[in-house]
Amino acid sequence: MIRHARVLPVLVLAPLLLTACGSEKAGDPGPSAPASAPASAAGPAADPGTGELASRAQAMGVAPELVYVTEAPSFTLAQQSVGVLGDDGFSATWVDGETNALLRLAVDRGTITAGTCPEQPVGDMSGEPTTCERDGGAWYRTGAGRHEYALPEEGHVVRVSAETDAVPRDVLRAAALAAHRPDAAETDALLPSVEPAPATPVERGDLPSYGDGAPDNHVDVGG
Repeated sequence: MIRHARVLPVLVLAPLLLTACGSEKAGDPGPSAPASAPASAAGPAADPGTGELASRAQAMGVAPELVYVTEAPSFTLAQQSVGVLGDDGFSATWVDGETNALLRLAVDRGTITAGTCPEQPVGDMSGEPTTCERDGGAWYRTGAGRHEYALPEEGHVVRVSAETDAVPRDVLRAAALAAHRPDAAETDALLPSVEPAPATPVERGDLPSYGDGAPDNHVDVGG
């Protein structure tokens, strides 16, 4: 007796083929690989002048946070004027190459208010009356033939002063508002290096050019 092979319907056969071959669709790459972790966002770069500024300022006896620099048209830094003010404050002077006018920057600890402003002399001229005028966040002060802009900061005051008839008020104001903490390049130009300068050998005229180099102590006949 011949048995006829039972033919499965196509609708039944299709799921079996899919199961045997895997359920992936053609061209499906399978589960996607985990996304790479985002690059860590680095914090703001440290001020390149911070370490050098601290070492140079401390070598001078100046508190690093009290070191400021400013700029004004035609004025250049007088390097020999850079120094300590009071206990650990800072001062420096800029000179106008055309008129020889002086612009002094001074930073020291303390505060300045409407009550204390008239009591603080302009340009360290004690005993002279001082007038004070509020100008934005700063104080415009005059006295003893000088005028000054004083900017209160946290724990210290930044002052830029000059002779009244030598530097116009608008130039003084601009220089005061331009005062800021120095960057690496400005620190290098503003503060002296802490590295000692190489010693220069001294030539002695009493050393002979021959022998062991000992001084010539020869005494002639008769002493």
